Amino acid sequence: MRLLPIATALLTASSYHIPPSLAFVSSASSSASYHHLSKPSLLFLSALLAHNPRGKLSTIVAAASSSTAAEGNDSVADGECNATTKDSNIISNAPPLLSEMYDSQYPGTAMQRLRAVHERVSVIANDGTLNGPWEDARRRLLWAGGLKDLSSSIPGQGYTGHSFNDFNHVDLTTMNDDSSDNLNDGSVKGIAVGNKLGPGIRIASISELGPGGSWSTCAMGCNKDPPSDVAHVQFRSRVAFKLVWVPNEEYDTFVLVDDDGKLLAKGKPSDGPGALPRRREREMNYQIMKGSKYATVADGIALNSTTSHQ
Repeated sequence: MRLLPIATALLTASSYHIPPSLAFVSSASSSASYHHLSKPSLLFLSALLAHNPRGKLSTIVAAASSSTAAEGNDSVADGECNATTKDSNIISNAPPLLSEMYDSQYPGTAMQRLRAVHERVSVIANDGTLNGPWEDARRRLLWAGGLKDLSSSIPGQGYTGHSFNDFNHVDLTTMNDDSSDNLNDGSVKGIAVGNKLGPGIRIASISELGPGGSWSTCAMGCNKDPPSDVAHVQFRSRVAFKLVWVPNEEYDTFVLVDDDGKLLAKGKPSDGPGALPRRREREMNYQIMKGSKYATVADGIALNSTTSHQ
């Protein structure tokens, strides 16, 4: 049932009292279209229901339902017989719901930015660059994550030369502006107390992906449940993706998984193990993931690789 006819019926019912405090909402409601009910209209409707007795609501709703049905019949008469297609178009053009912009479990997550990162990951997952030379692949990881390639900058001032190049800095985290200056109070074990990353985040983040910033945060502690790493504890944010090296014979393949451990992309750099981060780094990377949801995909690929060589 559409809400505007209900609101209209409530407005015109003489038995319903409109509190003066809601007058500004009422005036905003009158200009809303049937397909795009404005936020003030929704606010007015909910507030009005709270101010008036429920016993008289059924009559009003029934009248509004009849109005909505009549409107639907007019649409069919005009040739609009595909109501599902019409409604789906409306939904796809609507702004994201509040629940899609805010993560109640990890409120430091920049949700719009996280979705933009996933869109870019889907590009590099299919364009072949993750199977090219390692440094080219790493630069594409930075691009997908919303980070600039600043390999010559000073550490702490936007330097990203370490990103995905060691065992630990492999969590692409999208944090909102209110969280980017968060410090480690000692809750993240193995990481320096303080761990001030805000200035570097602001320098290195690509703004076109949306509000907030990006950083390749430390993954240590991610094998706990819930994860106890920099992203989840210091920034109270989910990771957009995590790089995990597959424990095959050469440790020459990596996967990108999301915050639930689901596969986003896979790569095997063409220039071989010698061009990758040191083997010890790759092995340690897997070890800090081992036994967690983040290692599941890598374990499966390694198992299939071993089976195929038998």
